[in-house]
Amino acid sequence: MVAKEDAEEIEEENIEEEKPKKTKKKKVVRRRKSTKEKENPVISAIRLTVESGKVGFGSRKAVAGDAKLLIIAKNTPEGIRKNVSKSKIPVLEFNGSTMELGAVCGKPFPVSVLSVMDEGNSNILELSKKKQ
Repeated sequence: MVAKEDAEEIEEENIEEEKPKKTKKKKVVRRRKSTKEKENPVISAIRLTVESGKVGFGSRKAVAGDAKLLIIAKNTPEGIRKNVSKSKIPVLEFNGSTMELGAVCGKPFPVSVLSVMDEGNSNILELSKKKQ
C-alpha cells in the first residue's frame, strides 16, 4: 500500500511539473529608417505602376504607343533622349541608372525608357506633375 501511495504522489508531482509555464513574449523591436533609407516616393510609385498598371519597356514602345507618361533613366543615350523628346508626351527623369530603373521595375535587365499607358493604383502622374 505504501508503495502505491508513493507512486501516486510521484505521478501527481510529474503532472504538476508538466503544466505549461508562463513565458514572456519577446517584443519585436523595429528599427526606424533614417532619412537616407526611406524610399523615394517616385520609386514606390514606379513599382506600384508596374505591378498594377499597364507599362511598356523600351524607346520604341514609348514613341509608338499611346503613353500618358515616359520615365527616362539618367544615363539614357542622347539618341534615345532626342527621339523621346520629339513626342508630345510628358517626361519624368529617373535619378538612377538604367540598371537601377530595371531593378525598380523588377526586371533583370537595364530599362532606359519606361512608358506608362495606365497608372493602375499608383499616383505616378500626380508625382510627375509636381516634379515639372
